[in-house]
Amino acid sequence: MTYAAVLLAMLIAEAAFGYPRRWRHPVMAVGRLIDAAERRWNGGNAVRQRFAGMALLGVLVALSALIGGVIERVAGDGWGILAVIAIGTTGLAQRSLHDHVAAVLRPLMAGDLPTARGAVAMIVGRDTAALDEAGVTTAAIESLAESFCDGVVAPAFWFLLAGLPGLFACKAINTADSMVGHRTPRLRWFGWASARADDVVNWLPARVSGGLISLAGRRGWRTMLRDAGAHASPNGGWPEAAMAGALDRQLGGMVRYDGEPAYRAVLGRGAPPDAADLARALGVYRGACLLLWVLVGMLAWLL
Repeated sequence: MTYAAVLLAMLIAEAAFGYPRRWRHPVMAVGRLIDAAERRWNGGNAVRQRFAGMALLGVLVALSALIGGVIERVAGDGWGILAVIAIGTTGLAQRSLHDHVAAVLRPLMAGDLPTARGAVAMIVGRDTAALDEAGVTTAAIESLAESFCDGVVAPAFWFLLAGLPGLFACKAINTADSMVGHRTPRLRWFGWASARADDVVNWLPARVSGGLISLAGRRGWRTMLRDAGAHASPNGGWPEAAMAGALDRQLGGMVRYDGEPAYRAVLGRGAPPDAADLARALGVYRGACLLLWVLVGMLAWLL
């Protein structure tokens, strides 16, 4: 089987079954390694911190690719492909992303704003205690759009290119960026390499994600092309602006992190979103995932 055929099976299996909640996810082991390395290696001047961060990234990528390669070699062909499919689903997040955002939508539709705030706090880093309905909905939609790239399209793309080694390396880089790739005084230099690597691995997937969202929403291209560059991230603006255009709603704007105000570029020119728009966003997301399946299926047929 080609990587494309295996990936199609992985996407369908992950969407159908997700990851067992009672099992610890492999990414937690990566997180523990990153945390331990950051505590031991992150010190000294800026140059030393930057080189330590580069060393951490190199270890993560090499170890992840090695593990992925060993699994593929041991699995071999035939029935071993089923093991590759099962293990590969751990690098995808279609089902879990949908479930986390649906957990925000349900209390919003019931008028239970406090519960909705608690649910959205599980998927965003901004302060959520004082968010109104529009704030909660905006946060959930932005996370849904950006995570479609980070958690679905990017790992799928790197699996197509390099199999399990590529998928595992992509997830390791994404995890490192989420943990240390912040511009805080402590992490600014140590996390520099992880942040830049994450920009690289997501560059093309972000643009593919925006295109899939626009196709699924039957509009959004103009908003994506106009507003994506205004986003602070070189990649995050593409799926987020596409979703803003698909819904004809406005995303971005002022938020707070640890009590401090932070301005995010405004994406789209519509009204602020509400709970009904979050339901529509989930529909667009499901359509984009289905389009990804179709695209991968076409590649499997051609190859």
